[in-house]
Amino acid sequence: MDITGLLSIAVNKQASDIFLVAGMPLSYKVGGRIEYQEENKLSPAQIEELIAQLYDVAGKRSMKKVQEEGDDDFSFALPHLSRFRANVFRQRGSLAAIIRIITFDLPDYEQLHLPRTIIDVAKMTKGMVLVTGPAGSGKSTTLACIINEINRTRNAHVITLEDPIEYLHRHDKSVVSQREIGTDTESYVSGLRAALRQAPDVILLGEMRDHETIKTAMTAAETGHLVISTLHTVGAANTMDRIIDSFPPEQQQQIRVQISMVMQGVISQQLIPTLSGGVQPAFEIMFFNNAIRNMIRESKIHQIDNVIATSQKEGMVSMDASLIQMYQNKVISKEDAIIYSNNSELMAKKIERL
Repeated sequence: MDITGLLSIAVNKQASDIFLVAGMPLSYKVGGRIEYQEENKLSPAQIEELIAQLYDVAGKRSMKKVQEEGDDDFSFALPHLSRFRANVFRQRGSLAAIIRIITFDLPDYEQLHLPRTIIDVAKMTKGMVLVTGPAGSGKSTTLACIINEINRTRNAHVITLEDPIEYLHRHDKSVVSQREIGTDTESYVSGLRAALRQAPDVILLGEMRDHETIKTAMTAAETGHLVISTLHTVGAANTMDRIIDSFPPEQQQQIRVQISMVMQGVISQQLIPTLSGGVQPAFEIMFFNNAIRNMIRESKIHQIDNVIATSQKEGMVSMDASLIQMYQNKVISKEDAIIYSNNSELMAKKIERL
């Protein structure tokens, strides 16, 4: 069994992920569903051999990190095939790997069913925009579409801090500097602090992992840069709570004021299985207006959902409205519309009324 062959077959099958886990057969995720490729289960020795080959094709990368720390995250490319993002880790004492397939071509937002209002984030020149959602919901792809639009239409310096780099951006109208955490800079915080001295117009931060990163990112947004980042939250209101709760109680009022001043928008997304056998994103989009800024300052975050639901003319949409639209267009099933909604009982009643 050869790792290059496995990667090649996965690309031809248009798989999104490859699973190399001892005790189960080789598996690909195609159209949001995991499919076994053969009946024979892979042994720990076979997995170890495949992972050794994986490190070899990734530029003869050292396995020291996974051996000492238990996990490793890296990306690599195979010419004329594709780019890949690999996460190698230990489980039950043996090695395992999940490999994400990333095309060389930057994604087309229309084919991905991204609303134009999301791509228009590229027109913003300052403040902070967050793209949120669970792991594997397509946040990196949405960010790549926004950065591509900036690169295509604006004369700007874009700095990206990613762990690892997924999509590669060629310089177009903009200069795009892409830095990988652990390779090009020590951490998000150190990379972000350095970025402020590198004449940036736009800073893309792969993930805000702790309150130190959030604090530095908000300072960057305050100083007149556009900062775009991600969080693993679902829903705009939950995102605001997550940011505020990451700070000590005595700092939370100050952070509320800071958020109300610098935040420009929150895009929350989930990938929903479609009736045709693939997946399609559902979005909650919130842009900050005076009403939302006041609610955050006054600690009335629970009222934000009502503003989103009644502000469609400003380009906002709630997650439930997005799901109902997909259900009415016969893209997703009634069951999935209910499962992925913020309030399943309320969603079930809304669908019954339809």
